[in-house]
Amino acid sequence: MAKTKIPSVFDLPKDIKTNGLKPIYYIFGEDTFSFDFAKDLIEKTVAPNLSSEFDKETYYGSKNTYSEIISAASTFPFGDGKKFLIIKNAEKPKDKEKLTEYIASPSEFTVMLLLHEGTITKPESEPYKSLIKLGEIFESKEMKGDALVEWVKTYVKGNGRNISDENANLLIDIVGENRSLIELQLEKIFLFLNEEKEITLESIQQLATELKQFNIFDLINAVGKKDKAKALEIAYNLYDSGTDLIQIIAMLNRYFTALSKINEITAMKLSVQEAARIVGTHQYYYKDYLDAGKRYSDQDITNAFRALFNADVSIKTTSLDHKTVLTILIAEIISD
Repeated sequence: MAKTKIPSVFDLPKDIKTNGLKPIYYIFGEDTFSFDFAKDLIEKTVAPNLSSEFDKETYYGSKNTYSEIISAASTFPFGDGKKFLIIKNAEKPKDKEKLTEYIASPSEFTVMLLLHEGTITKPESEPYKSLIKLGEIFESKEMKGDALVEWVKTYVKGNGRNISDENANLLIDIVGENRSLIELQLEKIFLFLNEEKEITLESIQQLATELKQFNIFDLINAVGKKDKAKALEIAYNLYDSGTDLIQIIAMLNRYFTALSKINEITAMKLSVQEAARIVGTHQYYYKDYLDAGKRYSDQDITNAFRALFNADVSIKTTSLDHKTVLTILIAEIISD
């Protein structure tokens, strides 16, 4: 059986324009930032049909059952318009069969928005099967890569500023891929820029300094210099401040992939800007890659890839403490 393709949350505007308001919208996924996008869009669409503020209600799956929620959905509104119900943590209630029953015969005067944090492992089961059939379910995937860069550029442009692809990538590398955090840090940069329109390398570096904690570039710099003590200090700081070990491994893997290309790229005699683009770093940091390329032999890089692979396997297949895995990883990469 072919896997059912569930539309993206960003298909909502087109869906509403084409089909009008549906009685149920079930949004799920790991990108909770887009939940606000969905809520704002649906609330804005349903607002003209709300006769009273009392006809907008919020429920929590961690506290309310579907029996309670559906009872509220079936209660007549205060005015002659519609009701708008927002259900957060929609994945929590145990009595999902009640939701399945409601999907089959929803209230004609209620628009229900359900927000489910996380993935759905069995979309063929109820209530998801019915939601898919009726086109009432949308997925909110984490933005990554080029899509995230474009989002940063669009957000910056919407605030009357400009940012290059290169600097957008740098910002993401420093802050991480969480769009709520990116938005927060961009607001700080806007204040720092004052009347300036361009987000530059300097403004991003200022942000990194103001964060008052190490970032992934500090770790890469220490690893590149083979400074084991500093690398461990920074790695622990990153981990303790909430950076996922998988992300640290991914960034180090990307770093050593870049180092493995340095000799070949140097021989091509490209401009610093073009060479940095191929390596996948900002041109400001390219000289550090050249220096690291002199410290790490081909065998060193091979050993680093092996250490990264072993760390990844340890995370996924053993109960070894992640901080211990991180310690072993740095020790194996920067061997005495």
